[in-house]
Amino acid sequence: MTKKTIILVCFVLLKFLLQYLLVNNEYDLHRDEYLHLDQANHLAWGYQSLPPVTSWISYIIKLLGNTIFWIKFFPALFGALTIVVVWKAIETLNGNLFALILGATCVLFSALLKLNFFYQPTSLDVLAWTTLYFVLIKYFQSENSKWLYVGSIVFAIGFLNKYDIVFLVIGLLPALLVAEQRKIFFKKSLYYSMLLAVLFILPNLIWQYNNNFPVYHHLNELAKTQLVNVSRWDFLQQQLFYSVGSLLVFAAALYALLFYEPFKKYQFLFWSIIFTLLLFVYLRAKGYYALGLYPIYITFGSVFLGNILNSGWKKHLKLITIAVPVLFYLLLFNVFFTNNSPDYVIKNERVFKSLGLLRWEDGKDHLLPQDVADMLGWQELAQKVDSVYHTLPDKNQTLILCDNYGQAGAINYYTSNKGLKAVSFNADYVNWFNLNAKIENFIRVKEFKGSENELAETAPFFATAYAADSVTNSSAREYKTKIFVFTKPNIDINLRLKAEVERKKHFR
Repeated sequence: MTKKTIILVCFVLLKFLLQYLLVNNEYDLHRDEYLHLDQANHLAWGYQSLPPVTSWISYIIKLLGNTIFWIKFFPALFGALTIVVVWKAIETLNGNLFALILGATCVLFSALLKLNFFYQPTSLDVLAWTTLYFVLIKYFQSENSKWLYVGSIVFAIGFLNKYDIVFLVIGLLPALLVAEQRKIFFKKSLYYSMLLAVLFILPNLIWQYNNNFPVYHHLNELAKTQLVNVSRWDFLQQQLFYSVGSLLVFAAALYALLFYEPFKKYQFLFWSIIFTLLLFVYLRAKGYYALGLYPIYITFGSVFLGNILNSGWKKHLKLITIAVPVLFYLLLFNVFFTNNSPDYVIKNERVFKSLGLLRWEDGKDHLLPQDVADMLGWQELAQKVDSVYHTLPDKNQTLILCDNYGQAGAINYYTSNKGLKAVSFNADYVNWFNLNAKIENFIRVKEFKGSENELAETAPFFATAYAADSVTNSSAREYKTKIFVFTKPNIDINLRLKAEVERKKHFR
C-alpha cells in the first residue's frame, strides 16, 4: 500500500472506533431506530415517511442478528465512506498530502460524528449528497458523459433512501444556469441520464401514487407540528455550530470557488450552496437537513489551503489548521455527543441551554436534549409489557396497541416473545394491523398525557380492566407512559379496528 492509502485506512479505522466509543450503555436506541428496524418485517417499496432503502438495510441487520454492533455499524460505514469520497475528490482536484489529511480531519471531527451515531437515513443521505457533488466534479473535469449516468444512479440511491436529495437538485439547477456550466443543459446525455434515474425510482413513485402520496401528508404534518417552531435564525446559527471546527476551510472554499483560477469550472458550486441554503431557510428546515452540503466544500477549501500554505512562513500554519477541528471536537465532546449520562446533562443544564441543545421540535426548552430523552425508557417499557403479557390467558390472542411508533417498535425489538407484535395508528404501523386475528386480550400502551380517562372509557367493553404498570424513568420522554390491560371483550374489536384503520388512512 502507498503512504496515502495507509493514512486513509487509518482515518477510516479511527472513524469506526470513535463511533463505537460514543455508545453509552445507559441509553437505549432512539425511537426512530425502532421504527426503521421494524420495517425489515414489512418490506415494501415505500413507507409513510421514508423510501425503501432503510428497510433493506434493516433486513440485512436482521439477518445478522439485530445486535447493537450491526445497528451502529451501518451509519458508521456511511460516515467512513463519506471520508473516502472527500479524499478521492481532493485527489481529483490534485490536492497534496496536507490537503488530503486536512479534508479527512475536518470530516472526521465534525457533526457527522453525532449524525453517524444514529441508525437513521441521514447518514446515507449525507454520503449520497457528497457523492453526487463528487460525480459532478468528475464530469466537469472530463466532460465524459459516463459520469452523468453514474450521477443518475447515485441520485436514485439517494432518493430511495431519503427524499431530501431533491433539495440538492433544486439548488443546483439555478446555480448551473448562472454559471458557465449551463452548457450541460444542451447535452442529450443529461436527459438520458435523468430518464435512467426516473426508471430506478419509478417503483417508489408508483407506490406513492397507489397509497395516495403519504409523503405529501407526512411533510404537511411535519411543517404544521415541527417546522413551524423552527426559527430561521436558529437554522443559520446551527449551520455555524455544526461546522465550527471547519469554518476556516469552508470560508477558503467559498473564496476559492469565486476567485481561484483552477476552480473556475466549478464556480457553480458557490451558487449551489447559496440557493440550497436559501431554500432551507425559506422552508424553516431543521438544521441537520443541510449537513450533506458541507463535505464537498471541505474538499475545495482543503485543496486551496494546501496550495497556498505550501511555501515560506505559511508552512508553519499547517499544523494549526489541522489542529483546529480536533480542538473544537474536544471542546464540544461533553455537550454535543451522547457519551454522558442524563444526570451529567441535568447538572450542566446552563451550558446545554446556552447552546440551544435543550430546545425540542415544539420550540420549547426541556430538561434534556430531545435526542437524549428519546433514548430512554424503552427497555423498561418493553419488559413491563412482556411481564404483563405472561400473566394473560390465551396469549396468542392478544392485541398490543400503542400511542406512537417508538413504543410499538421498542416492544417489538426487545420482546422475548417473537410472536408478539405491537401496533399503533401512528406512522407506518397503521398499515401493519392483523385485522383477522381473534382478540381476547387488549394491552393499551398510553402516553401519560391523555391517559387519565382510559379505564373509564374502555373498561365497559371488557369483562376485566386494570392499570398494570408505567414507565418510571423520569428522564425519559416516555416518563409515566401507562400500560392498561383489558380482557374478554363484549364487542367486535376487529370491526372497530378496521373502521379506525380506514379512518386513519383516509385522513393521514
